[in-house]
Amino acid sequence: MDTEALWERLCSLLDDDEHLWPAVEAALEESDGDPWDALLDGLDDAGALASLEAEDTGMELADALAQLPRVFRLQPDLGAVNDTDDLDDAIGEADRVLEGHGHRLLVLESDDADVHELVVVPEEAVGPILETAQALERRIAPPS
Repeated sequence: MDTEALWERLCSLLDDDEHLWPAVEAALEESDGDPWDALLDGLDDAGALASLEAEDTGMELADALAQLPRVFRLQPDLGAVNDTDDLDDAIGEADRVLEGHGHRLLVLESDDADVHELVVVPEEAVGPILETAQALERRIAPPS
């Protein structure tokens, strides 16, 4: 697969928003464009990205996740996510809860080490997402 096809595949695996791929494609065509930034911006514009800072707690995570369309449709009980002040623990708990609904939480690479960029995807998309991100030399991973 060529680079453009890999980016298009990653976009379709992460979210079905019709504007996501065109934004990334435009960035690929620009001499100084950054497709990763375009991807993050596009996911954010689609309402599919939860951005949290390292000092946030489980309460902020639960609030952010509840606003994502996929999570809203699932209506999972995020009560246990609220019960921790450590964001990394809360992310792990949220992933466990979502897994019970056939979805997973993925952490996307960020330029800022204090920012956690999170997206919720169907469980069957996780493997292809991780493979495609690796082929693009980008880091997307399940919570650690």
